[in-house]
Amino acid sequence: MRQVWLVIASVALTLGCASAPPDGSEVPVLAEVGTQAMPLDLEAVVASPLAAQAAPAPVAGRGTSAAPTTVAAARESGPGGDLSPTERRIAEAVDRRSSEAEAFLQRIVNVNSGTMNRAGVREVGRMFETELAALGFETRWIEMPPEMGRAGHLFAEIDGGSGQRVLLIGHLDTVYESDSPFQSFETLEGGEARGPGVADMKGGDVVILYALKALADAGALADARIVVALLGDEEATGDPLAVSRADLYDAARRSDAALGFEGGVGGLNSATVARRGFTGWTLEVSAIRGHSSVIFSDQYGAGAIFEAARVLSRFYEELRGEEYLTLGAGLILGGTSVAYDAQLDRGEAFGKTNVIPQMVTVAGDLRTLTFDQLESAKARMRGIVAESLPRATAKIRFRDSYPPMAPTEGNYALLHRLDTVSRDLGFGPIDPVDPGRRGAADISFAAQYTDALGGLG
Repeated sequence: MRQVWLVIASVALTLGCASAPPDGSEVPVLAEVGTQAMPLDLEAVVASPLAAQAAPAPVAGRGTSAAPTTVAAARESGPGGDLSPTERRIAEAVDRRSSEAEAFLQRIVNVNSGTMNRAGVREVGRMFETELAALGFETRWIEMPPEMGRAGHLFAEIDGGSGQRVLLIGHLDTVYESDSPFQSFETLEGGEARGPGVADMKGGDVVILYALKALADAGALADARIVVALLGDEEATGDPLAVSRADLYDAARRSDAALGFEGGVGGLNSATVARRGFTGWTLEVSAIRGHSSVIFSDQYGAGAIFEAARVLSRFYEELRGEEYLTLGAGLILGGTSVAYDAQLDRGEAFGKTNVIPQMVTVAGDLRTLTFDQLESAKARMRGIVAESLPRATAKIRFRDSYPPMAPTEGNYALLHRLDTVSRDLGFGPIDPVDPGRRGAADISFAAQYTDALGGLG
């Protein structure tokens, strides 16, 4: 973890702080947002000039030994660039606060903050609010409408009046609700730990906080322009998005760069320049109930379950295999009667083996890398659903949750900065992660308005 927040603190220093680089040159302005979409073919991405800057050739033998966890160890293990006095103070602060950060992680992990446990999400938010306020941030808790059933969000801002404005994004909630058997932090051998939300993403939230503490210890925070957004419903976004993500949209529009701190899938030496969006879908089928002895007749038809099976089979045949598109069916209920709770992803079904099923509900997800790919998939799915079997009716509803984060020049420019800082500190190169390996995250909302980089926790 120390490697991560040290590198992030240094990147934040170059982006959001008033101090000029040690050579006296100006910090370069980021590429204009969305000026050019990068190619989706990963081989083409690697061959492109910007990607060649952002993802240099791997260091020989990389991955064969444990990564160094302090700056001193990193710089002893391989070549690094010259550090400015401020960067050296940041490095010292990171090492000095290591035990404190790990203790804070344990405290917040031991507070259950499943998305639907609104009191728990709010409590974790208070813990961060106290810490951020002590650093000089103006903090505010943003309540959501009661009918949304979500706890709200913590936003904190410091505006030193100069430098580029940086948005740091995390989330307070986890997938582990209060009735989960997985509830507490546990230290393991080899300096590792596990617990609900350690990776997704309370560890990333701690990276944000302690990178900011390192900047403060180095005297580099007061003049910075930084917004911290810790969302309370990332695992199950509140509806409508126009309300639940309104403040994130606003912060992104005012920012020169956004950094997302969900953990990466490629290890500490990787970052995310693109990730797929998430759209939920619900298929509802109705048919005529009758005794099973008359199934397939002109009067009764095949029933709801056969119709649902037809639709799902066609989805499988016609949408699988497309690059960066995945379509999952995660829940199915069928029978004489069905009750599905979309909020809790749970349901009940009643039926008998000698009765033609009258109802089916299927819920799933659709993930795409671009908006064009998303709309194309929706159109094909609607067309399949419309071709119902006799005496059955099917309809499909989509709920767009997370937008796609397409790879752009601006995103690769951020990756190049991160790679440079990591090399200067002796931690080696940073590679872009295949977007096909990434899920959805709040960084995607910000990426519509500013340059963005994710997978940093």
